[in-house]
Amino acid sequence: MTEVTSIDDAQARLAEQDYVCGRALATVLFLSLKLGRPLFLEGEAGTGKTEIAKAVAAALGRRLIRLQCYEGLDAASAVYEWNFAEQMIAIRTAEAAGGADRDALKAELFTEDYLIERPLLQAMRPQVGGAPVLLIDEIDRTDEPFEAFLLEALSDFQVTIPEFGTVKAPEPPIVILTSNRTREVHDALKRRCLYHWVDYPSFDREIEILNARAPEAAQALSREVVAFVQRLRTEDLFKKPGVAETIDWAKCLLALDVLSLSPEVIADTIGAVLKYQDDIQRLQGSEAKRLLDEAKASLEPA
Repeated sequence: MTEVTSIDDAQARLAEQDYVCGRALATVLFLSLKLGRPLFLEGEAGTGKTEIAKAVAAALGRRLIRLQCYEGLDAASAVYEWNFAEQMIAIRTAEAAGGADRDALKAELFTEDYLIERPLLQAMRPQVGGAPVLLIDEIDRTDEPFEAFLLEALSDFQVTIPEFGTVKAPEPPIVILTSNRTREVHDALKRRCLYHWVDYPSFDREIEILNARAPEAAQALSREVVAFVQRLRTEDLFKKPGVAETIDWAKCLLALDVLSLSPEVIADTIGAVLKYQDDIQRLQGSEAKRLLDEAKASLEPA
C-alpha cells in the first residue's frame, strides 16, 4: 500500500475502513506517519482509540501487533521469554546422550529456536508488507518503571535480550499508544509522541459513525439512539457510554426488530449501554422516559 500523501488522504483511508474521524485527528495521524513519531491517543474508554490503530493497520496493509498493558507488566514480559519446557527437554536429551559440552549446550539453549517473542520484540522484526503497526493499549495501567523502559525502546527502536543480544528494527514500527487517563502518564513519554485527545463525538459525527458501523439501522432509529446516548452522557453516571456502546445498542435493537425507542425497550436493553448497576438503577421508573422525551424533543425541528 502506498504512503499516506495528505490529511485528506488519511481521512479517506480511515473512512474506507468504516472509521469516521475529524480533520484534527486525521492531521495528527498524517504527521505521525510522515515524521515517524509515535502517536499518543488519550480519552475516555469507548471513544474509539483502539479502533484507530486497527483501521490504520488495515488501511496501510500492515500487520497489527498489540501490547495490552496491565498492572505489573514488566519489560521482559513485553519483549520475550524463553521456552523453558523445550530447554529442559534439550538438556535431558543431551544428558542422556552423554558427553555433552556444557558451554556448547548453553550457547544452543539461548538461540531463536527457544525464544518466544512478545509484542515489542515482534514489532522490531522485519514484516511482510512493511513495518507493523504497534498498538500499546492502555499505557496508563502500567507503572513508571515500564514507562521508562518504553521511552528507551521507542527512542532507539531496539530491545536488548541479555542472553541473546540487541535486536534493532530495520524500519521503525508505526507506534500508537492509548490511555484512558486513569492516571497521568509521565511527561517524558508524552514528549516523545504526537498527542491527541479523543473526545466523545458530536451528534452529527456519531450519526456518521453509526451509519458506517450499523448501516442497516433505519435513520429514524439511529437518530433516536444517538440522541438518547448523548443525553445520557450529560447525566452524573459512574461510567458514561462510549461510541462502542452506541454501536452495540443499535445492533441489539436491530436484532429485536425495534423501530423506535420506548421506555420499555430501554429498560429491556439498557445493559448494552450502561455497564454498572448503580447507573442502570438511575434509569428505573420515570427517569428513562424523561431522558427519552428530552432526546426526542432535541430531534424536533426548531
